Amino acid sequence: MLKGSQSWVFSNQPIITATGVVGGPFEKNGLLADDFDKLHEDLWIGQDSYEKAQRILIEDAVDIVLQKEGIKEEKIQFYLAGDLINQITPSSFAARTNQIPNLGLFSACATSMEGLALASFIVNYKGAKKIITGASSHNASAEKQFRYPTEYGGQKPPTAQWTVTGAGFALVAAETKKSGPHPRVTSATIGKVIDLGISDPFNMGGAMAPAAVDTIERHLQDLHLDASHYDLIITGDLATIGRNIALDLFQQKGLNIGDEQFKDCGLLIYKKDQPVQSGGSGPGCSATVLYGHLLNQMKKGAFKRILVVATGALLSPLSFQQKETIPCIAHAVSIEYI
Repeated sequence: MLKGSQSWVFSNQPIITATGVVGGPFEKNGLLADDFDKLHEDLWIGQDSYEKAQRILIEDAVDIVLQKEGIKEEKIQFYLAGDLINQITPSSFAARTNQIPNLGLFSACATSMEGLALASFIVNYKGAKKIITGASSHNASAEKQFRYPTEYGGQKPPTAQWTVTGAGFALVAAETKKSGPHPRVTSATIGKVIDLGISDPFNMGGAMAPAAVDTIERHLQDLHLDASHYDLIITGDLATIGRNIALDLFQQKGLNIGDEQFKDCGLLIYKKDQPVQSGGSGPGCSATVLYGHLLNQMKKGAFKRILVVATGALLSPLSFQQKETIPCIAHAVSIEYI
């Protein structure tokens, strides 16, 4: 089960049986709009705060998963989720609504793959038959907490990124004779916290790139794989700056991962004419792109094996005010549809 120093191989290969992907108005105008199950018209979503609106994103995504699977909440053993907001309140308050036994998670924007890795581990070892896991973010709630409220209208540098308003959730289950073909989770690599001294909160991609490369390198070493094993290696939200740094680091480390094979969710989700500076970000970025677009592409035959490496910057408003540098992490999960 443990392979190398940081990786798990799932001998029973848990399957992803259903997904729910919900977005906001900016995502509705984005490049991957057709891969969302539901898109809201405004950021408020009928609520009186953005944090409450984020909770609605989560509740909608979980409801869609349950509807697709045709089951009730009582049939789900655990709910693993997280977000960026203080004490992950949107995820916890959604758990109050859905009444599924809850494990709250936090790896910042890497939370989506932390959840998928842990859900797969639990199912693989028969600790549960069905787990719902996912992550979310909301542009305005994240801006209010980490930078300035959007009403302030503060200017951002080109290195800044646009937090995705979205929630992506999946049902991870044990395979049965009636399961049929589904994407399978085959392995995961848990990342180390890497901090190379960047302190600029408007350069998250640059801060996270070394953590992403470290996890990818460890994954390949632990599993004795060449990068060519995967049709696609995709990070969560390095965006333009971080992705370019990662490509340089691959070269320095002798990893044969090129421009065509290496993509980033933050560069896929929006159109080029949308004002997102360097690209998309947030826990909802990798969650919506994976559980929507990428799994749809796998089912169409575009990819057989992918490695999804969600990236997270583990800073807080307090750590920034105390002039701390930004520790970062990346978790990788491999998915096959063969």
